[in-house]
Amino acid sequence: MATLEGRLSGIGMTSVRTRTRMIERLREQGIRDEVVLAAMSAVPRHIFVDEALAIRAYDDSPLPIGHGQTISQPWVVARMTELARNGGKLERVLEIGTGCGYQTAVLAQIAGEVYSVERIGALVAKARRNLQSLKVRNVRLKHGDGSADLGEDIAVDAIIVTAAATHLPTALLKYLKPGGRMVLPLAQHDAGGEGVQRLTVLEVTPGGYREQVLDAVRFVPLLSGLA
Repeated sequence: MATLEGRLSGIGMTSVRTRTRMIERLREQGIRDEVVLAAMSAVPRHIFVDEALAIRAYDDSPLPIGHGQTISQPWVVARMTELARNGGKLERVLEIGTGCGYQTAVLAQIAGEVYSVERIGALVAKARRNLQSLKVRNVRLKHGDGSADLGEDIAVDAIIVTAAATHLPTALLKYLKPGGRMVLPLAQHDAGGEGVQRLTVLEVTPGGYREQVLDAVRFVPLLSGLA
């Protein structure tokens, strides 16, 4: 069994050099926000997957994390973080769908506080262990249903939803500050009637909400209830 110190530093395909190549690839793929790239560079992705999959941790592909869920590919994590930040400062971010905690850890590098909600209890425990191993302290995790009203009195600069919704989760919009942004994959249908998911940004403006529909993506569905 590898020691924690050894796992954090990584060797071979989990080394800092491999992480640097991931950052170079993200730049080639169009990620321009250097703050986001620095956050991606700071977080060892291999910590968030099973050791048997660590050799693939820096590939640009999603990987299984158990319970029918996946860790998103690095480009998707970077793109959603870049869209949420929008070149500005993030004091507090709400994340719906903690998963294994990788996106959470990236957000924690650039936000003052991250409040993350996950419906699967076993993944909350896994994310907590992963974040504790990296000594990430500005994250609050909750086992809850992120598709509904959270029953919280909070105001956030951004919301990132890491599962595909069939419609905008309007119950969450009240948490956004003026100028705040929600970034989520939204399931739609193309001209041929085929289902497709696209990254969608909803921004709070003085006149209401402004919506942008962007890149095609693939996420597990946003489900209600606890597991």
